[in-house]
Amino acid sequence: MSAETMARPPLDKEVLSRLEEIFGKDRVLTNQTDLITYSYDASFETQLNPRKPEVVVIALSTEEVSECVKLANEFMVPIYPRGAATGQTGGAVSTKGGIMMDLSKMNRILDIDHRNMQVIIEPGVIQNDLNEALKPYGLRFPPDPGSANMCTVGGMVSNNSSGLRAVKYGVTRHYVLGMEVVLPTGEVIVTGGAKSKALKSVSGYDLAHLMIGSEGTLGIVTRLRLKLLPLPVTRGIVLCSFKQLEDAGAAVNAVFSSGLQPSAIEIMDFNCTKAVNMMKPELNLPIDNEAILVFEVDGAKEEVSSQVNRLKQVVEKYASHIQFSDEPEECEKLWQARKLVGAAVGLLKPGGFRVYGGEDICVPISRLPETLREIHNIADRYEIVCGIYGHVGDGNLHTGPVVNSNNEVEMENVQQMIDEIHDLAIKMEGTTTAEHGVGIVRAQYMDIEHGPAMEVMRAIKRTLDPNNILNPGKMALPN
Repeated sequence: MSAETMARPPLDKEVLSRLEEIFGKDRVLTNQTDLITYSYDASFETQLNPRKPEVVVIALSTEEVSECVKLANEFMVPIYPRGAATGQTGGAVSTKGGIMMDLSKMNRILDIDHRNMQVIIEPGVIQNDLNEALKPYGLRFPPDPGSANMCTVGGMVSNNSSGLRAVKYGVTRHYVLGMEVVLPTGEVIVTGGAKSKALKSVSGYDLAHLMIGSEGTLGIVTRLRLKLLPLPVTRGIVLCSFKQLEDAGAAVNAVFSSGLQPSAIEIMDFNCTKAVNMMKPELNLPIDNEAILVFEVDGAKEEVSSQVNRLKQVVEKYASHIQFSDEPEECEKLWQARKLVGAAVGLLKPGGFRVYGGEDICVPISRLPETLREIHNIADRYEIVCGIYGHVGDGNLHTGPVVNSNNEVEMENVQQMIDEIHDLAIKMEGTTTAEHGVGIVRAQYMDIEHGPAMEVMRAIKRTLDPNNILNPGKMALPN
């Protein structure tokens, strides 16, 4: 057992017995091997400090979730909702033993209401699976995190996730019309109107948006009603390289000033370019530059062709190299570099692995070049190899430090580097997280980032969850 688990009394035998009544013995897991499996998410923090729950339950229905939460509240046992555990912040692991609730099997698409441009699903649906099911209707759920092939939509809602195309299409909260939620008492409510199929409403408090981004600390989502958009007819790509980071920043500002609205604007620094060329040499990305930008536009074919040409004209003043196309196959080739970079970064150091830490900051667009350069200065100071990439159109940067796990100095240095990157984000008038959430990893920065507003958040938590059973120890809320 971890120190966190030992901080509270062992789970009452009556609790285990009643869990078996709710879920059946085959969906109540207490084997140590199973518990170890549930002690991690994708974060560096849980790789260093795994946290085992005392029991895992696998939920299949709202009724089971409700009964389990009622039981946990009665005995004041902490309960931790979990989807695919692709998160980077320790948000879906135990901090005090207790009950881990696996929602990944609640994965049905319940109703594709294409006439009303919406869909009703359970929280365990994988994002990419949802969009594959929507394709025959010419529709899509626009948020597109890099983990779309793995992450659950429930997890996306819990963290208010986004991705490559947020610059045009926004984040998860812009597409949630309503949800069914189990509150910390076990009571079940529906937000957005109990029977509504409307695409908008200003009736009552916006409880859905209170739950979105709350990381399972205020309620457990068991059903979602999501807004959909039509699929774009086609896309076009402009890939540009820049001698200086400042030129890349100027090009982004020039594109916005021209009235163009790209669906994505992605940046890769010189280390990322090097890594992608190592993984896929045939891409032959320009290497004698400090940054590469990938612009994407979408819409009708004629509109895309026009936008690609306009983009080229705007950025050629700043770029040293430009490739562009509105042909699907060629666009896919140009887009490959950005798609590969997350995996490729680990190649920057022989025998190294990419650390997911300090990797989700967001700063004002005007301060991007300054921030990029300072991250490299921090990395150099700690002698850590680091690639930087991200969604430059909305200021969201992903840093990819690469270290050797058997090098104690590097392991210590990278943690200090991560801390400095988070501090830098706040210094640059930004945020420590723009996509992946707070969880355990960023809890220490919440008071600095939010000031007195944190007390309002804590008051909301105490009001809805006075026994503090839902995902305790996360987001700098009461422990």
